[in-house]
Amino acid sequence: MRKMIGKIAWSLGKHVSTVACGTTHVRRFLRGAYVRIQPSIQEALMEGRPVVALESTIITHGMAYPQNLSMARDVEEIVTKNGAVPATVGILRGQIHIGLTDEELEFLASSKNVTKVSRRDLPFVLSQGLSGGTTVSGTMIAAHKAGIHVFVTGGIGGVHRGGENSLDVSADLTELGRTPVAVVSAGVKSILDIGRTLEYLETQGVCVAAFGESRDFPAFFSRQSGFQAPYQVRDEEEAAQLIASALGLGMSSGVLIAVPCPKERAASGQVIEEAIQQALSEARSKGITGKELTPFMLRRLSELTDGKSLDSNLALIQNNARVGSGIAVALSKLQKARRKGNLPRREDTTPPQPGGGQTNAGRVRRTFGGVGRNLADCLSRLGQTPLFLSAVGKDEHSESVLHYCHHMDMSAILQLEAKNTATYCAVITSAGELSVGLGDMDIHHQITEQYVSQFKENLCQAPLVCIDGNVPLSTIQYVCQLAREHQIAVCYEPTDENKASKPFLSDSWKALTYISPNLQELRAINRTLGNPLPAELPTRLEDVVQTAVALACPLLLHLHCVVVTLGSLGILLCGKRLGGSISLCPGPHEQAAAASLCATHYPAVHISREEIVNVSGAGDSLMAGILAGILAKHDTDTCVRMGLLAASLSLRSYEPVSPEISTSSVSQEQVKSRSWPEAKVWKMR
Repeated sequence: MRKMIGKIAWSLGKHVSTVACGTTHVRRFLRGAYVRIQPSIQEALMEGRPVVALESTIITHGMAYPQNLSMARDVEEIVTKNGAVPATVGILRGQIHIGLTDEELEFLASSKNVTKVSRRDLPFVLSQGLSGGTTVSGTMIAAHKAGIHVFVTGGIGGVHRGGENSLDVSADLTELGRTPVAVVSAGVKSILDIGRTLEYLETQGVCVAAFGESRDFPAFFSRQSGFQAPYQVRDEEEAAQLIASALGLGMSSGVLIAVPCPKERAASGQVIEEAIQQALSEARSKGITGKELTPFMLRRLSELTDGKSLDSNLALIQNNARVGSGIAVALSKLQKARRKGNLPRREDTTPPQPGGGQTNAGRVRRTFGGVGRNLADCLSRLGQTPLFLSAVGKDEHSESVLHYCHHMDMSAILQLEAKNTATYCAVITSAGELSVGLGDMDIHHQITEQYVSQFKENLCQAPLVCIDGNVPLSTIQYVCQLAREHQIAVCYEPTDENKASKPFLSDSWKALTYISPNLQELRAINRTLGNPLPAELPTRLEDVVQTAVALACPLLLHLHCVVVTLGSLGILLCGKRLGGSISLCPGPHEQAAAASLCATHYPAVHISREEIVNVSGAGDSLMAGILAGILAKHDTDTCVRMGLLAASLSLRSYEPVSPEISTSSVSQEQVKSRSWPEAKVWKMR
């Protein structure tokens, strides 16, 4: 096993500024005019952290202002305190918002004429630019499209009393039958026909389970409805197992987890039933039906029970938030454990993993890695003077990494009490490939926009900023905005397939100058942008190059250069050609009519399999070598081959960045003295 510590870096200063740190795919959903996913939620989804969807009709139609606003804030706080990210879904001016700011919450809570939006209403409300609160049905649609698996609400709709004649059946039930989202609720609202609702859910193929010590199906305000749930889950872990099974099977139907209201806050079933009967009678006499019936009933129940039903309503919503966020956390842990593992950053396959519970023979080494640290380390060895901006804990690991990195400028390291230095434990095969990985990376979230802004002067004076996919999305956006305003060159290291797309979730990516993805990361970026994708990734060199060219081409509308790393096949440099070769240095010539797109394939330095001991830092060494050449104003071929030399040295080293890398071992002179395989130029459309 080896540990890689200190996963964040900025290299600034004399020559270069590197911002970097050193896993669930966010689906592309109605990009642009129809949807806005809050950046913190986008980031959590991409990293596989637990996210809980919350509806908004309870804000717009369930309670009066300002109590509805206070309730919404409390529920979001409960979700956050329990380790998940709240994502309240609402519609503002014709746009679906997944995640609301406090100002947006207040707008929905205080607005008088907003729409109650179910599946049926979505097309009209969006097309007319209206605002509204999403029902269970509407929220499930948004949550599923965004990749959120757990949704917390108060109670779902169902078959209304007399529904066998009126056919008044909530769209929530059919949505549960066709949308694979787990809904955590206090059963169904007690104003409904609970028996027929359970029958309808069975017909729709919805798995229904009571949560806790009993199979009694709750009736919203009351803990018991007189009906039994088909199944029971005793705790959050069992609920997560159930949801994971449904997702794993690829079933199109959802799961309903019915959570009883806390005993001390539950209302008397008899009191509620008497109030329901009176409210129903009043509704019939006033001709209130359809989607107006539930808000009327809830309001009258509160009045008829002297607020007892509202008290129970608040209690059950808060309890559902606690339980639902616990389920989301358990599900996230389960999914990470079941995943095939953290795949090698620059390799395509994962070797068989050791198993059976036995102790496997091996050699334990501790090394210091991380994408950003590797970049800063390699640039320092190549004669640059980068400022390493990072966050570490105040622990034994931080002391070790600070001592090891004495050759780097570590003055911008942020040391935090009660935080763990980023640590990555990995099992490396005899071929130098990653087999199993486990990381503690929470400290990355401390690299905030506010922290980074302290170094604004350094950034603005640097000719180049490097940033990787481990830093928070808001920090990436801040750096990109700064680069746009001050015309700073920015290099983005994607880190891994799950994090590669962070800048591409908004227009931030258009401020980037260079990116260095592998083929999987390049595909993920194009998926996020909604560009056409290959059905599968090829393995034959010519097909690999053609696929990489096709995926890089749309990015070059704004980026200066895309460096596609191809592992043992070398690299593909895609960019603007001026004269006979691709220009690596951005400048006024880009606007020249003579500039055209092309791609150049550079074969890798030949290394026998026996010589390779570690692949983890090769890609970072490659990019650092290229950047060092750019900063030294070398020609394109020299820059690329400096990168290839640095990568070949790191492949032979147990350290991610080889200590043998230096201004003498990786230099223009070394490049000129070697014999290189011919690079091949490919045309780009």
